[in-house]
Amino acid sequence: MNKPKNTSMIQSLQIGFQIVDLIAEQDHPLKFTDIQELSGITKSNLYKYLNTLTYLGLVYRDKKQGTYSLGSKLIEYGMLAIGSQDVIGTVTPYLRDISRHTSLSALVAVWTQDSPVIANISSSNATLNIGAQIGNRLPLHSATGRIFSAFQHEHEMKEWKQTALEKLPEAERTAFEEEEAKIQREHFAYTAEPLVKHVSSFSVPLLKYDSELVGALTVVGFSTDVPKTPHHETSRYVLQCAEEISESFGYRKQ
Repeated sequence: MNKPKNTSMIQSLQIGFQIVDLIAEQDHPLKFTDIQELSGITKSNLYKYLNTLTYLGLVYRDKKQGTYSLGSKLIEYGMLAIGSQDVIGTVTPYLRDISRHTSLSALVAVWTQDSPVIANISSSNATLNIGAQIGNRLPLHSATGRIFSAFQHEHEMKEWKQTALEKLPEAERTAFEEEEAKIQREHFAYTAEPLVKHVSSFSVPLLKYDSELVGALTVVGFSTDVPKTPHHETSRYVLQCAEEISESFGYRKQ
């Protein structure tokens, strides 16, 4: 975590946010010893930084597990920064309902300046590692990424999409484009194990009155439990939830 000193900056503030960045980069909560090992900060100083960050709500400490994760204040700042607070507030009750009804994890993702990010998650299985947490950016090849590719304004996601597609062989790019047309027709995207082995997901769009995308509603679980088509009972339930959410934003199905 050693960086060149800059006399025009407050070094302790830099270190504090480097700790926040370190926690954000992981796909699971960290113990004190994990953070100490990764950061190289002395134990006495790290205690002070973590206590301060926890007090400010920038970091959350699970007292039972003794682990640290991103705090609610960061989530609040993030939602205000991307202007999606209304979306999150509307979708969150549905996430809980979907998670309870399907016994799968449910999340909502919204578009930032350059990629989709997870804004909230409801999980029915605390032991399931879905490979992502609130604030994580999602790749094009994920089910969520495919929904944004199919429905987000082209000029907003052009660079993000182009960068990802350039890494694919021509045959895979062609297959992706053909699949995208199907996603636009069915309002449904499925991807097998995009981030974690044995964990798959499907995603559906959330639209507003002018048919523009406001977010993606995604269901994640063990590959054996996640439906691959929009015709499955679970898929139909989630699509109905998405339709109700979209209607609250003025969308009317054609």
